[in-house]
Amino acid sequence: MSSDAAPDIRQLSPEAAWDLLREDPTAILIDVRTRSEWAFVGVPDLSSLGHRLLLVEWAQLPNMSLNPQFVGEVMEQLGDHMPKAFLFLCRSGVRSDAGARAVQAHLNAMGQQAECVNVLGGFEGDLDEHGHRGCVNGWKVAGLPWRQS
Repeated sequence: MSSDAAPDIRQLSPEAAWDLLREDPTAILIDVRTRSEWAFVGVPDLSSLGHRLLLVEWAQLPNMSLNPQFVGEVMEQLGDHMPKAFLFLCRSGVRSDAGARAVQAHLNAMGQQAECVNVLGGFEGDLDEHGHRGCVNGWKVAGLPWRQS
């Protein structure tokens, strides 16, 4: 396998992601949505698990350009904490998968033994037949804790 090959990323349902966070005290959830999404839509609430939520934009408004400092910002927010599992979440699971792949590639290059995981369906989930999110799947539909500012 070439060293440039995209790393394999495990895909977990929101419920399975919650279970992993509950069972692994070192695991970390990274929400890669935009500041506007965090403020107006809400964020996962991990307080009952004693976990900290990292907020790092994968893409930035107004034109959703990729954040060139994404991996560095994730690593900076971690400080000395090196989790066994990094879980990534966005609106529907696409940006978080890309973010997970970027961080996994960085960890692999650094020789770090950690796994990056994508949370399927993201925070709001896929569109329903009426073009609305928050009805089909995702963190909120699963009934997992969340809060708004």
